[in-house]
Amino acid sequence: MFKNLSKTVEIVKDIPISNERQAVLQSLLDYIQNKVNQHQEIRLNFICTHNSRRSHLSQIWAQTMAFHFKINTIFCYSGGTEATAMFPKVVESLVNQGFQSQNFGKKLTQEQNPVYAVKFADNQHPIICFSKTYFDDFNPKNNFAAIMTCNNADEGCPMVFGAEARFPVKYDDPKAFDGTELMNEKYAERSLQIASEMYFVFSQIISK
Repeated sequence: MFKNLSKTVEIVKDIPISNERQAVLQSLLDYIQNKVNQHQEIRLNFICTHNSRRSHLSQIWAQTMAFHFKINTIFCYSGGTEATAMFPKVVESLVNQGFQSQNFGKKLTQEQNPVYAVKFADNQHPIICFSKTYFDDFNPKNNFAAIMTCNNADEGCPMVFGAEARFPVKYDDPKAFDGTELMNEKYAERSLQIASEMYFVFSQIISK
């Protein structure tokens, strides 16, 4: 893992998680543990309405924490009920916290929906990030867990086709602070919150 990213992980592991949030995360933790016990691959699809902010942060941090805790059967994805674009401030916040990113822009997709390759370690595959629907061909079609990261997606998408399990793990949208003096702070804060909760989940997993 990159040195600066490791420093961020050391910070997030000490961020307190309330009993209420731990209860929210427990069912996801149990799902992952059950898959590990059965020596099965684990596919996690983080879903938000526009696949622009929270779902990307969740996908990236979950994959990173799985690597950190040496759980190599985890494959993380993200999607929306519609496709828009990954918001640039998300990538900026992640880079500030130790990730490395390359924007492929027009090389791989339309300019209004750029593709980013986000890396957490030198010798690991980058996480390919762009806005897409949860049922996009880039994502799994079945045998995956749907993790709903926002209220709108959870309420507006009563059935996630192909999902074998569904978990509401909702986060406040940093978009509320776009264009304000608090924008940088709130995006960083939301990223660290998600990181701390993914750390909590994967730190509890017992490998068989």
